[in-house]
Formats: sequence, C-alpha cells, structure tokens
Amino acid sequence: MRKKLLPAMIALLGGTSGLVVADTTTTAVCDQGINNMPWQLMECVNAYGVKKHLQMFQTIADANGGTRASGTSGFNQSVDYVVNLMSSAGYDVKVQPFAFTAFEKLGESTMVQLAPDSKQYQEDTDFKVMTHSEPGNVSSPVTPVDIHLGPNNNSTSGCEKEDFDNFPAGTIALIQRGACTFGSKAENAAAAGAVGVIIFNQGNTEDRKGLMSGTLGSDYSGGIPVMFATYDVGESLVHTRTPQLQMFANVKRIATETYNVIAESKGGNPNNVVMLGSHLDSVDDGPGINDNGSGSAGILEIALQMQYLMPKNKLRFAWWGAEESGLVGSTHYVQNLSEEEKDKIALYLNFDMIGSPNYFNGIYDGDGSSFGLEGPPGSDVIEHTFERFFSLFGQPYRGTEISFRSDYAEFFNEGIAFGGLFTGAEGIKTEEEAKRFGGEAGKAYDHCYHQACDDITNINDRALDINADAAAFTTLIFAFSTKSLENTTIQPPLRANTMRRTVPAKKIEPERWGNDWLK
Repeated sequence: MRKKLLPAMIALLGGTSGLVVADTTTTAVCDQGINNMPWQLMECVNAYGVKKHLQMFQTIADANGGTRASGTSGFNQSVDYVVNLMSSAGYDVKVQPFAFTAFEKLGESTMVQLAPDSKQYQEDTDFKVMTHSEPGNVSSPVTPVDIHLGPNNNSTSGCEKEDFDNFPAGTIALIQRGACTFGSKAENAAAAGAVGVIIFNQGNTEDRKGLMSGTLGSDYSGGIPVMFATYDVGESLVHTRTPQLQMFANVKRIATETYNVIAESKGGNPNNVVMLGSHLDSVDDGPGINDNGSGSAGILEIALQMQYLMPKNKLRFAWWGAEESGLVGSTHYVQNLSEEEKDKIALYLNFDMIGSPNYFNGIYDGDGSSFGLEGPPGSDVIEHTFERFFSLFGQPYRGTEISFRSDYAEFFNEGIAFGGLFTGAEGIKTEEEAKRFGGEAGKAYDHCYHQACDDITNINDRALDINADAAAFTTLIFAFSTKSLENTTIQPPLRANTMRRTVPAKKIEPERWGNDWLK
C-alpha cells in the first residue's frame, strides 16, 4: 500500500530535493539503518521497535521505586539508556546539566480550623498542598486579602503588593484565585509577612469552584507553605468571625540538578537545523510510559532507524528533563541559545504522548483554524504536512490546542516554527471522536494520566504505530528540505536559511504546566 502512494509522496515533498524515491521494493533492510525512502522508513519505524524502548523504561522504573522523575535514579538511568544508544549509532551526543527544584510529598498533610470552633478539613476533598509549596506547620489567625465573592467576580486578590497594605504580619493570608499566577500571589503574601497562604478557587463560574491541582512553579521563593482550597471552603472562612487555622504541609523541596540529552546527526547543513524533542521524565507517582515514554521512545527509534541517513539539513534530537516540574529543561535549553543559534533552527517538532489508550490523532493547531491561536510563521505548513500524512493513509485526525503545556512553549515564544502530535491526556473523548477514532466516549483519553498505572500496559499499539510513522515521515521530509516553510500563509514570512525568525512582541504565558494550574 505504501509503495502505491509514491506519486502522492513526491507531490507532498514538492520535488525530491535529494530524497531517494526510486521505484524499488518496499522490503526494508532495517538493520542497515539507511531508510532514505519514506515507505522504507515507515516499515522500519513501528510499534514493535518503539515498545522495546518502552519496556526498558518500564524496567528502569521498576528498579527505581516505580518512577523516572527528574532528580531520581530512574531518570538518570533513562538518560544513560538514551545516551548509550545514540552514541553507539554515531550521533554527536551532549548531556546538558541544569539546576532545578525537586518537589516531593512525604505523607498526609492537614488543615484544621482551630477557632472560633473546631473543624477538620479533608485533604484531596477540601484542600491540597500546592506543588512547590515549602514544608511547614503553622497555626495562626486568617486574614482575607482583597476578596470578591459571588458569580462573575473579577478577582485580582493578592496580585498587587498594595493588596497587602495593613496586612498583619504573622497571620495566614486567605487569597482568592484570579488574574495572576499562584506563585505571584504567594510571594506577595510572604513579602508582607504572612506565615502561610490559603488560595481558594475563584467561584466566578461553576467550573472554578472545586478542588484542582495547582503549582507555584519551580522558581517559587516565598519560603512559606501554601495550600489550595475549594471556593466553598474559602467563602466559609471569609464569613467566619476571626478564624484561626492550623496548616501542615508534609512535603519537601530540594535544589538539585538534572539533564537534557541533545544528539545531532554528523551530516547536514548546520545552519538549517530540523529539531525533534520529547520529555524523558515521568511524574513522581508512576513510570510515565505513555507520558512521556511514548514520545521519547518514538523519536529514539526514528533516530536509530535514520542513523546512516545523509540528510541535507542537520537533524537534532532532544530528550528534555524536568518537563513535569514546569518545562524547566526545554526552557533552559532555548534561553541559553545565542540569537545566532536560534536563527539556525528551521523548525521544532514536539511529541508528548503518542500512545494514549483511548486515543485521538491530534496535530498541533499551527494555523489557528481550530482554536484561534496561530503558531509562529511556518507552523501552519508543519500542521498541513502532518495532515497530508494522515490523509494519504486514510487515518482520521483533528487539531489539538496550543496550550503551552509541553516543551514547544519556549520555541513558540522565540518565534521558531513548531508542530507535533498528541493523542490525549486527562480530557474526555466525545461521541463524535469515538465514531471517528474508535474507543470509548465519556472516558479519558488516558485514564492513567499522571498515575502509577501509566505503565507498559497503558499503551495503544495502533496509536503508537500510526503516530510514530507520522513523526518519521514528517521528519524525513524536512530532513531533506525545509523550502515548503517559505509558503506559509502566516505573515510575516518565515526565514528559511536567509530570513530571520519573527519573535513575538509579547511572550504568551501558559495557564498550566502538565496537570497543574499556574493561575
């Protein structure tokens, strides 16, 4: 079937541009690793090969407390596995260390109302310790800060230092969600002398009343414990006369070091780099086989199957550390590139979860047609290239939102064209999606997202095979030519070797890192 699509593939390439498209058999000699024909590469990049790496990630996690989170031995052994394979395959490999703050829950945390009457709040029902809270056990009166209750409120509670004028030092700040980041609110409270912070949900709409997972960010520097509570808990405290609380955050934060792995092809134009990336770390609670062993194993297998390729453009593969701590590794990498180095990156392809058990085939919405936000110039062309692949092979697809929850975020903010694939996380599959993609409507795309059950059994082989092929095919196209990026409909036009990238006037700040809300 793949051989019969040769004319369409050539048309997609806009000419061969050095890509071998001779009419030969599709029988691949995969161990030779040349694979410079699209159908040959797709025969060699398959779910079986990708799952060999996933099984190794599972074995590593099993030997290291069930996790591959950054800062742990499980992550370090995952780095070693990738480095050894890529070095043996002849790539130029660098391990980039960077500092980050690891966060860990040590056990049960508590929040208790001491006065005017006694009340025990339930963890994971009424409150949660915010990710990157400092540990602490404090008992103190509660002071509300610029609260606006009721529907349709426009809370900016705690966002301005002036909100804390006359704040009594030594008390617990009660702050409402809204407008700015949780980290900013907590740091403003700490600067005013608060000994702890309760941030409660905004309550302006029904979906902003319950409990949620929030993060202060890995750069939080307030030095005091912070908890998130439901709107009902916050409203009750506001209406309670002189409440006193005891809050115990049973967590720890550790300043440590972790790593990115960067591997380049020896050949190819160093002034026109085609870059692929996936985050290698898991969350603390599990082995992270779909999130994001699937993307990491996928680009690893693509790289190994392309090891003897002689591309026109430089290929660069990245395995990011500390994505689950706030995109720390990829952000560090991009921010430490010179302007000249950034200009050499023609495009970045991101693969974060490509084997979700109740999957859809999601392509980042580079042209903004599905969600209204365009990527940097050239991102539309990348999206359309992926779309052409799925269309050629009769596979359904849909756009997926540019939400800044994965490692493309800093590339976007530097005006570098990007694209990629995503098969779903905690979102719920619709009836229409179930008809198009199969699977179960009303169920999460990945019911084990950020949980211990995200193990080797949490992979849909069909999704993994389709999306690994799409990634391989698109990588091969751009390995030989990025000229199609000049045909972007997003203005101003993207540079291709000679034109500089267009840096946005204002960086877009995300609302979430992974499963945790930032604001």
